[in-house]
Amino acid sequence: MTDFPDWIERTLGHRPGDLSLYERAATHSSREVDNYERLEFLGDRVLGLVMARWLFERFPGEPEGKLSWRLNALVAGSVCAEIAREIELSSHVRLGKQARDDGAAHSDNVLGDVIEALIGALYLDHGFDAADAFVRARWEGRLDHQLRAPQHPKSALQEWAAAHRRKPPVYAVTAREGPQHNPRFTVTVSIKGAGEASAEGTSKQEAETAAAKVLLEQLK
Repeated sequence: MTDFPDWIERTLGHRPGDLSLYERAATHSSREVDNYERLEFLGDRVLGLVMARWLFERFPGEPEGKLSWRLNALVAGSVCAEIAREIELSSHVRLGKQARDDGAAHSDNVLGDVIEALIGALYLDHGFDAADAFVRARWEGRLDHQLRAPQHPKSALQEWAAAHRRKPPVYAVTAREGPQHNPRFTVTVSIKGAGEASAEGTSKQEAETAAAKVLLEQLK
């Protein structure tokens, strides 16, 4: 990892003051006990605060509900993983041999967690303003393309059921595959008398959202 400090400076906008923070942020539990999990916990909250304040400023006329939908869409694990791929993070993630062989370096779960851990490390090393600047730089295009607050597929499906006088959607996990650090869930959602659809995701919530989206498309 000889180029790691240079990559951190180029990517996060600041030279590491405490390099060990960033090394820990990039370390998976399969590699070492001292891994990214605590920094990911912190970075998740920093990302949420940065995004909440940014949305509060950018959309002064919107109620709390719409701001919440925007925030949830922007900080989703899949979006964090997209950011990770844009900055070529996978080559810097430190993994145990088995996790690397299993493809954890390209897992949405792992990449999303490491992005949040790096935000936590940046916050501890250089303060809130540095973390704020990084998040705004990497997420700006996504926020600016949200012309209106997105409606969550599960909420939209619930509304469809109510509008058509159907019982609420029922979600069921129908399969779980893959190693613990990189699981794949299959969820089936059904509305009695209307139809059902299945989809996969790296978490139950992601799979439920994907299944709701598929069923909505079928019902249009």
